[in-house]
Amino acid sequence: MQSPPEPTVGFLVWRLSMKWRAEADRALAPLGLTHAQYSVLASLKGFSLAGRKPNQRELAEYIGLEPLYVSKLARALEKAGLVERPVDPADPRAVRLTLTDHGHQVIAEAIPVVHAKHAELTSAIGGPASERNQTLRDLLVALLDPDPLQK
Repeated sequence: MQSPPEPTVGFLVWRLSMKWRAEADRALAPLGLTHAQYSVLASLKGFSLAGRKPNQRELAEYIGLEPLYVSKLARALEKAGLVERPVDPADPRAVRLTLTDHGHQVIAEAIPVVHAKHAELTSAIGGPASERNQTLRDLLVALLDPDPLQK
C-alpha cells in the first residue's frame, strides 16, 4: 500500500486554520462568542486603538471574510448590544462599525481567553514569545496582503 502524498502548504494552512477555529470556538463558548464573532470584535478593537471606524467592507477585507458574512455577523453582534452600525455619513449605502461599551467589556474578557489558547496551540514551537513563533508569523504575513490597519 502506497503512503499518502506529502501534504502541501495550502492543505496544512487549511488544516491549521480549521483546528484553530474549532479550538477558539470551544474556548469562547462560555462568553457566548464564536471565533468569527471574536474576530469581528477584536478587529474593531484594533481599529478603535488606531482611531479608525471601519465600514463593513473594510472590516471584511481586514478579517478575510466575505462582506455578506461580516454583515450578518455585525447584525447579530448589534442585536446582542456589542456593536453599533451607524450609517456612514460619506456613503449612505454603507455602515460604520464601532464597539459599544458592552462590546468593549466582552472583548476585554475574550482577548485573554484567546491569548491563552494561542499559547497552548503554539507551545509545540516554543509559545507566543519564541523565535519560531515570530518566524511563522512573518512567513504567514508574507503570504497575506499587507496589514490594512497600516493603509
